[in-house]
Amino acid sequence: NCDIVSVDIASGLYVDQPNDPHDMIIKPTYTLTFQVPKLSFMFPANDVFVGKWEVLDIQLDPQTLAHVVTPYFYTDSLFAENMRKHRPKFSHKGTFGHALMIAGSYGKMGAAILASKACLRSGAGLLTMHIPACGYEIAQISIPEAMVSVDDSSVHISRLPDISPYAAIGIGPGIDTHTASVEVLKQLLIHAKVPLIIDADAINILANNRNLISLLPQHTILTPHPKEFERLTKKTKNDFERLEVGIQFAQEHEVIICLKGAQTAVILPNGEVHFNSTGNSGMSTGGTGDVLTGIITGLLAQQYTPQDAAILGVYMHGKAGDAAAAQRSESALIASDLIEALR
Repeated sequence: NCDIVSVDIASGLYVDQPNDPHDMIIKPTYTLTFQVPKLSFMFPANDVFVGKWEVLDIQLDPQTLAHVVTPYFYTDSLFAENMRKHRPKFSHKGTFGHALMIAGSYGKMGAAILASKACLRSGAGLLTMHIPACGYEIAQISIPEAMVSVDDSSVHISRLPDISPYAAIGIGPGIDTHTASVEVLKQLLIHAKVPLIIDADAINILANNRNLISLLPQHTILTPHPKEFERLTKKTKNDFERLEVGIQFAQEHEVIICLKGAQTAVILPNGEVHFNSTGNSGMSTGGTGDVLTGIITGLLAQQYTPQDAAILGVYMHGKAGDAAAAQRSESALIASDLIEALR
């Protein structure tokens, strides 16, 4: 019943490769690691071999560290704050971009509302929601700040609206995988000239219609959770292999993958992986992924690069989750709490 403290890393745990299931590894309560977190700390399978961890500065030379070649990065508060753009005093709603959110279906309008409200909370100047007709009153009442484009179908997305006015487009939250929605996604991939973020059912459509993957525009952002990622790529044996598959997919198709989890990994087309430092278990609840899609869409509309929008958006999402959990507790947290806690 003693607390166990591992120094630097638990005895028996590999730093940068998977362990054999039969390996003997210490299961610490705490790990006090040196200078930087270790790659193996980023994976759920190793949680029991890491416990709560803290980085201790042992005063290695920062200039030497800065020149170490690595594809792995850790997004902390300083890094994230340096990415944020200044909002000019003499600005207006057009300054911060007009976003389009294609979302919702019968029974899943909540996903559209969460994503759209998060988009506005993240700083977008204007937002138009393209939704099925069944969601019209819901959207107008829930988000009076958003404009609404109504689809021809009453229950699902069946056509692509005119996309020329928009600076960024998000698609996927709650859209279902109807045949007509497949064609909408295809037309969007063919005709879009602005940054895209693809989430949820739109990722499932890609997984079920693999010919569409080759149509993905460069630097499109995909935000799969592990099961969606498995459908999109393949089943993997361990966390290390899954990360390697993600890197290969991002490089091959020149896209950005936000592989969601406790330390969400933002995988860039150049092979870099940016692990996130914020977030908590209270975010393991329905709708938080829709909030992330909205945040990143809002950043894209404000002319953040897709790379910066993905990294900063993931950080903001987790930071809001931490703020909400501090007020509500992790067990009581729901997705809409994140939107209200965005700072």
